[in-house]
Amino acid sequence: MKAILFDLDGTLVDTAPDLAAALDHALTSQGRPAVGLDAVRSMVGDGAVALVERGLTATGGIASEQQFKAAVDAFFVYYAANLTATSQPFPGVIGCLEALRRDGYRLAVCTNKAETFTHPLLEQLRLTPYFDAVVGGDTFPVKKPDPGHITGTLARLGGNIKWAAMVGDSPNDINAAKAAKLPSVAVSFGYTRVPPAELGADRLIHHFDDLRAALDALQAD
Repeated sequence: MKAILFDLDGTLVDTAPDLAAALDHALTSQGRPAVGLDAVRSMVGDGAVALVERGLTATGGIASEQQFKAAVDAFFVYYAANLTATSQPFPGVIGCLEALRRDGYRLAVCTNKAETFTHPLLEQLRLTPYFDAVVGGDTFPVKKPDPGHITGTLARLGGNIKWAAMVGDSPNDINAAKAAKLPSVAVSFGYTRVPPAELGADRLIHHFDDLRAALDALQAD
């Protein structure tokens, strides 16, 4: 079987507006200024707790463990209630997933987002049926960029995987793929502090309509 692993935030789904709203809520609950959408796009990628930590650091630092916990709790409550207020799959995602499944690919989500958010988000956006496995940042003891997150996801897919690739938008995704010795495809429209062309992916795409050609090229290499 062939398998494709997908990151979630910034790759399959444009979640940044809802993440920004949740972070700004958490920050203002602690008397901090909001950071806004543009700043959040460069903070996403290591899970909710890391996002809140970066938000507090950017607005004056973490004053105490109590403040940090209160901000994290505020984020979790707000975000859980507003997972898909504005979040939507990126253009071309649905058609691409349908085509890959028709062609016999096994598909998985491999994200650093906690399972408590990942599963409801996929359900609410009606994406769950496309995936044979869904792995969050707290599923295993490690997460991306550790290659164990990828190899663990492949194990969840089961069967004899003869070829697989990782599709993502950040250094965590591409570095994890490299460490696991998988080819990778980066998307240019995601959330990253590193320019997409400099991530070191084997292929770079600008729209999901281009993914199948990229995968075919990787298999021909």
